[in-house]
Amino acid sequence: MANVLILGATSKVAGEVARLLKQRGARLFLVARNAERLACLVDELAPVGHYCCDLSDPTNHDGMLCAVRRAMPTIDHVLIAYGYLGDQLASERDYREADAMIRINFSSVVALLIPLLNQLETQGKGALTAITSVAGDRGRPRNYTYGAAKGALSLYLQGARSRLWKRGVRIHTIKMGPVDTPMTATHKKDFSFIDARSAARLIVHHMQGRGGVHYVPGFWRWVMLVVRNMPEPLFQRLRFLSGR
Repeated sequence: MANVLILGATSKVAGEVARLLKQRGARLFLVARNAERLACLVDELAPVGHYCCDLSDPTNHDGMLCAVRRAMPTIDHVLIAYGYLGDQLASERDYREADAMIRINFSSVVALLIPLLNQLETQGKGALTAITSVAGDRGRPRNYTYGAAKGALSLYLQGARSRLWKRGVRIHTIKMGPVDTPMTATHKKDFSFIDARSAARLIVHHMQGRGGVHYVPGFWRWVMLVVRNMPEPLFQRLRFLSGR
């Protein structure tokens, strides 16, 4: 795993992934929106390059990708780790909030996937990992706008994986459960949460394997198998699943 591009590098989980990859000798290129936090990470990890921009705006992508290609003409692995949890109740009242959640979590990611996957296909090798969410496996009243965006991304990655597997490109979908990060600071914590370092270790492990869908932690695969296949009348009556 020589040349690794990390998009959304200053998220808590992505930062931990970057540290683990650096320990393994990876050459990193870090991209993030927050200039101050990015500068701290650059000082710590000494990447081969970095770029500060808002990835949710596709007009920023060309400049960023040009900087990446100058620093690392060949990309061995891409990690897409940025996202926006948003406000579900606000998204039900205001289209602008719903649009932000869909744009940041899905459409802006697709705008990045198009050139990045085409580059990996041209190289005939490489891998891409994108963090989605277990929330995308079934719509729940408490987060269905966010879940819809993450579910759409998972579906897009599934199609891309089937398109590119014969071309030597591995695509990993990380369906992550709740993680204790600043993004979930206001959420009540229970047994389902893991810390960012533990999540990062699991992600790095999956990044080194075959492409596919990986649940982090792994028990979510079996939980969501039950939740996905539960009849809707029963699902709607279970408050712990269908409540706010």
